[in-house]
Amino acid sequence: MRKKTSGSELPSLEYELELWQRGIGRVVGMDEAGRGALAGPVAVGAVCFPPDPLLSSKLYGVRDSKQLRPAERACWAEQIQRLSLAWAVGFASNEEIDQLGIGYAVRLAAYRALADLPFAPQHLLIDYFRLPECEVPQTALIKGDQRSLTIAAASILAKTARDRWMGEADALYPQYGFAAHKGYATTAHLELLRRWGASPLHRRSFDPVSQIEEDR
Repeated sequence: MRKKTSGSELPSLEYELELWQRGIGRVVGMDEAGRGALAGPVAVGAVCFPPDPLLSSKLYGVRDSKQLRPAERACWAEQIQRLSLAWAVGFASNEEIDQLGIGYAVRLAAYRALADLPFAPQHLLIDYFRLPECEVPQTALIKGDQRSLTIAAASILAKTARDRWMGEADALYPQYGFAAHKGYATTAHLELLRRWGASPLHRRSFDPVSQIEEDR
C-alpha cells in the first residue's frame, strides 16, 4: 500500500520514478483549474518532464497551485515550462460547461491539452479524474497535486493560464471584477452578479447564477 501524503508535505516523484524505471519516459501530469468557478472557462494543464530524478531539487517548493501566492505561481510556471519536455493548457468555455456539464467539460479541456502536445504520452498521471475515451494508460490520484510533482506542476500551469484569461476578460466586462476574484463565488462577485445580472461569461447552469437570474 502506498504511503499517504499529508497536506504539509511537498509532492514527490514517487510515481514518476516508478514509471521511468520501467522505461516509460513520456509521463504527462494533468490537473484542472476553475472547476468550481461561476464564470469563465475550465482549464486543464498538461506537462511532461524528462526522466530526471534531480527534478525534485530543481522544482523544490512546487506544490498544489492553491497553496501558492500568485507571484509564486507565476515564477514557478516559468521554471516548469523551461524544464519540461512539453506542456500545454486546454480550455472548455462556460457555454460548453452549461451544455455538457462540468465533468465532461473538464475532460474536453484535457483532450485539447493532450492534442496540443508535440508527442503522444506513454502514461498519464491525473488528479482525481480519468479520461475514459483515451487509450493511454492512466493513474488517477486522489489529491494528486499534493502527491505527484508532475501533477502539481500541471496545476500551476492550468491556474496561471486561467487567471490570465480571466484578467483579460476583466477588460471586456470591468463591472464584474473578474481580475480580482477570477470568477469564483466571493462575496464581492455575488454582489456584482446581483447588481448587473449574468454576463456572457457566467455559467448559467450553476447555482447561485441560475437562482440570481431567476430572481431578477
